[in-house]
Amino acid sequence: MSLASALSTAQSIFNNSGTQASVVSKNIANAQNPDYVRRSALVVTGGNGAMIGEIARAGNSPLMRQTIESTSIAVGQRTLLNGVSEIKSLMGGNNNEFSPAVLIANFRTNLDAFSAKANDSGIGIAVISGARDLATALNTASDKLQLIRKDADDQIKQNVNDLNSLLAKFEVANNRVKNASATGADANDALDERDALVKKISEIVGVTSYTRGDNNDMVLYTTDGVTLFEAVPRKVTFEATIGYDASTVGNGVYIDGVLLKAGDGASTTAKGSLQAHLQLRDKIAPTFQNQLDEIARGLITAFAETGPTGTLTPKTGLFTFRDTSGVQQSDVPPVGTIIPGLASRILVNPVVVPPAGSPDKLRDGGINGGPYVVNTGGSSYGALLDKYNENLSNPMAFDSRTEISDAPNLISLTADSMGWLEQIRSTATSSDETKTALLTRTLEVFSSTTGVSLDEELSLLLDIEQSYKAGTKLLSTIDEMMEALLAMAS
Repeated sequence: MSLASALSTAQSIFNNSGTQASVVSKNIANAQNPDYVRRSALVVTGGNGAMIGEIARAGNSPLMRQTIESTSIAVGQRTLLNGVSEIKSLMGGNNNEFSPAVLIANFRTNLDAFSAKANDSGIGIAVISGARDLATALNTASDKLQLIRKDADDQIKQNVNDLNSLLAKFEVANNRVKNASATGADANDALDERDALVKKISEIVGVTSYTRGDNNDMVLYTTDGVTLFEAVPRKVTFEATIGYDASTVGNGVYIDGVLLKAGDGASTTAKGSLQAHLQLRDKIAPTFQNQLDEIARGLITAFAETGPTGTLTPKTGLFTFRDTSGVQQSDVPPVGTIIPGLASRILVNPVVVPPAGSPDKLRDGGINGGPYVVNTGGSSYGALLDKYNENLSNPMAFDSRTEISDAPNLISLTADSMGWLEQIRSTATSSDETKTALLTRTLEVFSSTTGVSLDEELSLLLDIEQSYKAGTKLLSTIDEMMEALLAMAS
């Protein structure tokens, strides 16, 4: 080997070692960065010796696609579970102490006691108090349920804003990748940034990505096949609703002019938070509202006054309601038909509420005047109270939009309503555990394949150090030889 070739070899060693050390150092610095993909300095040999051919990125497209899909699925399920859990909290703690089922059971206990001692005004007052607790609980649950819908609507608006912002950033990152790929520059940082943006987008909406052409151009579609990005971002539009009541229908989300579907089922089909919020706002909360409204209608119907012979026009008795303008009504709602928001407007008739009113009118009838008085035989008769109590378990028809319309009576409806909600929460919880476990496992595999191992990088750093030492030893030898040569020449 000539001195010139030896000197060239030493220079190559130093250049390669420097580049490799730089790559390893960057890997180590990003060891905790989940969006960083490990780099490797690939050494190739040629006529001029060994040299760094390229800085390769340890990307894995199949694992990346699986990570994106698992993220969408897990985020959608967790979003739905959080919403359902919030609805469940309206019913109280583990014992559902604020649920209609529990409150009606307590109310019936007092009603039985009043029937047994119909002349005990103290028990009568307790019955009215229990009725007011029941009506207030329905009012509160209905109002808060609409607040949950409004919050979901606000979250949808925020999701849409975030999605549009992410798509704009994706365009910038994608252009950087294309430019670097076209010019032969290092595109790795831009690729990391672009993949990180795809992951964030997948948390909002299910996304499928495809890379095309020699310049690594990427296009994005939703899992339903709607274009999210192709050369430029597609518009995602949504108009928020100012306020919600039971009759409010929220606006839809449109991606490139196509309506985004809401998720479906307790183990939701929603991919990303956007579809889950739509499902909560437009499906689960409205269905539970329908159940509350039908429970309220059932109470009004069960305690309606029909006079001594039961042939007078039914009028609201113990329980009545206000219309949307706040005027108290006396007509009993039609059978088997939901009145939107009735649960928020049900109340105990002031005629029976002390001190201005008297519980005796519940016992004797006559809330709607003299023709409706039933008990004329004295304060010890509780037959009318027994009739009201029986009405709670007598056959009653309910609207199919409750999804539990096969309930035979009001007592069953209240129990089935809690069962319906608990079933959704239980299924959503187990599905969340499954989908989160899948995401965790996918992230572990993705990280082990594309992430940085400190042990591996430190070991590689030692190898680079040995290579560098070999280079310095070769350079030292060349220096000694040059000195000897110069000494001979002098």
